[in-house]
Amino acid sequence: MKKDLKILSLYDFFLIAGIIVTNIIYSVLSGTVDIIGSLAGIAGVCCVVLVAKGSIWNYAFGLVNVTLYAVISYKAALYGDAALNALYYLPMQFVGWWQWKKRGAAVSMSASSEPDHDVRVKARRMTQVQRLVLVIGSAVLVFAGGLLLDRLGDPQPYKDSATTVLSIIAQALMALAFMEQWALWIITNTVSIVMWVICVARGEEHAGFMVIMWLFYLLNSLNGLRVWLKLSNSGS
Repeated sequence: MKKDLKILSLYDFFLIAGIIVTNIIYSVLSGTVDIIGSLAGIAGVCCVVLVAKGSIWNYAFGLVNVTLYAVISYKAALYGDAALNALYYLPMQFVGWWQWKKRGAAVSMSASSEPDHDVRVKARRMTQVQRLVLVIGSAVLVFAGGLLLDRLGDPQPYKDSATTVLSIIAQALMALAFMEQWALWIITNTVSIVMWVICVARGEEHAGFMVIMWLFYLLNSLNGLRVWLKLSNSGS
């Protein structure tokens, strides 16, 4: 983990410190102490910051985040998000750990090793044909998922479908170390912010902390795209 700390930038520390401070401020202003919501948000930001840096340790924080987020989503009747986290994200933390180790991401590093090379995953890029299939397939699945969730009584069917479908695809691309995951994360994070703002207006428990978490996710995704453009150039 010491080597992972060395590859974090000031921006990364800003994101981690920012989610902690913002949660504290929100708790004071709202007069509530939401331990589950705060832990989910903090673990989630630590996870995505480490993903952006290509560090395998993101999966340790991801395990905490997806477990808590599944509970929070279920309470808010966002069943797509709840199922996504409990049935997909959770096992994918172990799959991702295994895949990243295969692509060169190290759990630990000796003092004599060269910086970064034994720590960061070797990223890659999709072909133009793969990207076209990704766009068309994602659009069709989001629409189909929205129709299904609407029939099941989901209060925000198409938003819930978008975050669910795009997250499933992005998580798979993440485990396989494809740079294109970040385009999907940016869309997912933006839609999730809107979805949870609506939940805040409805008075849903934990919703305010989820808005904060997704805002920091979005900031990290923009930075992650920048970093992985470089990683995929050197790692493909």
